[in-house]
Amino acid sequence: MSTAHIEPVGTRPLTVITHSAFLTGRLLRALWRMPTFLVIGLVQPVIWLLLFGQLFRSVVHLPGFAYGSDGFLTFLTPGVVMMTALFASAWAGTTYLQDIDRGVMDRLLTSPVSRGAMMCATMAHQAIQTVIQSLIIVVIALIAGARFPGGVAGAGVTVLAAVLLTLVFSALSNAVALLTRQQATLIAISQFTTLPLMFLSSAVMDLHLAPAWVGNVARYNPVEWAVVAARQAMSAPGDGSTVRSCLGLLAVAVLVMGFLATRAFRAYRKAA
Repeated sequence: MSTAHIEPVGTRPLTVITHSAFLTGRLLRALWRMPTFLVIGLVQPVIWLLLFGQLFRSVVHLPGFAYGSDGFLTFLTPGVVMMTALFASAWAGTTYLQDIDRGVMDRLLTSPVSRGAMMCATMAHQAIQTVIQSLIIVVIALIAGARFPGGVAGAGVTVLAAVLLTLVFSALSNAVALLTRQQATLIAISQFTTLPLMFLSSAVMDLHLAPAWVGNVARYNPVEWAVVAARQAMSAPGDGSTVRSCLGLLAVAVLVMGFLATRAFRAYRKAA
């Protein structure tokens, strides 16, 4: 007669949450033990903010620039927040690759740890980093002279948009890592996608000054959705319908990429 423990159905959601918290804590502790990566992750966006803010500040005087009255630093800050979220999340798959190389992934798969928690933990880890970085960027922008009429609510929407963008590209990065299992391939795909996505958006430049085709492509760019949502929320008066539609598009993208990552995880389990 089998004595295997059968977990009650009602406890499964709690188990997923508990395991996700445990695995997320593991990743955060690993990050804390490598302060160099933490410092670079915080310093780099500040350099972008201050460097680009000074380098391009005169563009507000160009005819057609739609945000001239707010100052370029105010215009740039949401873009830097999303750039930081994009570049950090594009490397999320390296966590899986390291666990695969060290045999940690196989040990987790043979343990009672929830499979859903294994996926949620890496994305939660990236989301927490994004929240911290986004808040620091906004505070430094305020100190540097930027003004955001949207106030605390606008900053909250900015962080939410950044988190959704992080989840989109973390899931995509995880899927690529699980399907290819090669660091070089993940790096190549990340570099191939991140810069075009950044420049095919209004992250650093008003699209009214760009060729028409750039604006047309940007309509389908998740980075642009996040930037527009944040910029509208932090301005006054912001367009609430635009903010809601952009956040909705990002939420749909999270679901699509989450489904892709889930399929990739199942494919890895079958091949392992």
